[in-house]
Amino acid sequence: MRPALVGAAVLMGLLVVYWAGLFVWQRALLFPAPPLAGAAARPSDAEAVWLEIAGGPVEAWYLPPLAHARGPAPLLLFTHGNGELIDYWPSAFEELRRWGLAVLLLEYPGYGRSGGTPSQRSLTAAVLAAFDWACQQPSVDATRIIAYGRSVGGGAATALAGERPVAAMILESTFTSVSVFARRFGAPGLLVRDRFDNLAAVRQYTRPLLILHGEHDGIISVAQGRALHAAQPSSEFYLMPCGHNDCARPWAAIEHFLTKHELLPRVG
Repeated sequence: MRPALVGAAVLMGLLVVYWAGLFVWQRALLFPAPPLAGAAARPSDAEAVWLEIAGGPVEAWYLPPLAHARGPAPLLLFTHGNGELIDYWPSAFEELRRWGLAVLLLEYPGYGRSGGTPSQRSLTAAVLAAFDWACQQPSVDATRIIAYGRSVGGGAATALAGERPVAAMILESTFTSVSVFARRFGAPGLLVRDRFDNLAAVRQYTRPLLILHGEHDGIISVAQGRALHAAQPSSEFYLMPCGHNDCARPWAAIEHFLTKHELLPRVG
């Protein structure tokens, strides 16, 4: 065999091994669950909720409104980034709770104290179970449940919006599809096991949508946020002066969005 053909065969073999490694290890890259050690304790006013799905029970924390609402309260269902835990987030949503909204922080399968393993299928099952639980609570207005997904959590939010009647959706620092990242690693999209095709989901979504993205995001480029906005012309786009993991909660933009779509409760 000619040396050139031998070299080509060796390179092809190495490429196949590389692709096989990516196929096997991609979920470890996509879902790097952080350790629980050092995480803050559950607040005294947060209720631990256990959701039964295939693979094992998944934890969520229900945070009631801090302002008294007239009747059942709207609820924001939050799905966090891939390197986070629900333990990181209760204090971040105190402002929103002062507006009279309840918050449900959903943990992912295989994260924190939750059973199972993370994947697009298991995250979707978890977020659907969380929505269904919220709808059954007398204190929650089932017609005003807002899906809020950050980073990979945007994939869980769009999956929920595709199967349940969420009142509105907020996507923060969210990608168009995991296939975009596969190309960065020199791998074909067909190797991606958890695609999270948010672009296709947003095209089909017709209810109120707010897209938040950091203009200096070096992990998920702002171009992806703009592409999501372009995919749904009725959506609202807010550019944040930050990167990916250093963004303050853009409460002014969120309050304006919720007020515009009559999703804030009457309190007092």
